[in-house]
Amino acid sequence: MAGLHHLHLTVGPARFRVASSWRKPLDLLAELYKDYPVSQDGYADFTVRLEPEKPWRRYIRPSVHISGDYWLPDAAPLPLEQSLLAAEMGMNLQMALGWRRHLLLHASTVEKDGKALLMTGLSGSGKSTLSAMLAEKGWRFMGDEFALLNPDTLMVHSFPRLISLKNQAITAMEAIVPENRFGPMMKGTPKGDIRHIIPPIDAVQKMSDTARPALLLFPRFGYEPALRDMGKSEIFVRLTQASTNYVALGEKGFRALTQFVDTVPAKAIDYQSGEQAEEMIERLWSQLP
Repeated sequence: MAGLHHLHLTVGPARFRVASSWRKPLDLLAELYKDYPVSQDGYADFTVRLEPEKPWRRYIRPSVHISGDYWLPDAAPLPLEQSLLAAEMGMNLQMALGWRRHLLLHASTVEKDGKALLMTGLSGSGKSTLSAMLAEKGWRFMGDEFALLNPDTLMVHSFPRLISLKNQAITAMEAIVPENRFGPMMKGTPKGDIRHIIPPIDAVQKMSDTARPALLLFPRFGYEPALRDMGKSEIFVRLTQASTNYVALGEKGFRALTQFVDTVPAKAIDYQSGEQAEEMIERLWSQLP
């Protein structure tokens, strides 16, 4: 990778090497991840590459093509102003396609008293905003993009990357999170307006601590407040759809997910504001054994 700038990042159990044709995205990543541990041996589980699709795209209307150990050949490049998003998407892609040590669930996770609350749902369900909000209210943030479930112990491992907020959620969190923990505002991305938050420092300092999954929620924003029970078959199917490596793990993944569904209580939760959701979550949490 001659001619590229390099940065090593360690997040939870995963280590990344990010290589870029431009210095700017790496300087930004280094600032936002400055409290994270740095790999001392240069080893990385995955490499992410941020390069121009064509040589002249490095200088003329510069655009960032995302590749690496695992990549999607038809992925559209992003403008250089969205290079932070490109780097984060690149790391997500490596985990989604290449990670095999844990069962990956597309979920946000927070922890309290050694127990983990997992929230999963479609884009726009509010799981990232809820996890960010709870992290400011005494919960430990464990991850926004992936929950890492150990298939042997069923413990959840932390993967506390930057918290990705979209559209209206940005304004809501700007009211309660200090400005110095925000990344730049990126407008007009393929996912709308995006701004990242640096997790609270305890999420980084304790990211080697695991937690026992105690509650699974399927949040849905914009509906009258309600809690609904769900059948185990529906939960199982929805979690297989939320996992990027369930099929690759084979029998181990099936056994882990079956045991998870059998032992972890789950609810569907509808809400219209973060305050409503927080109250409902705290009430459910207080009723756990």
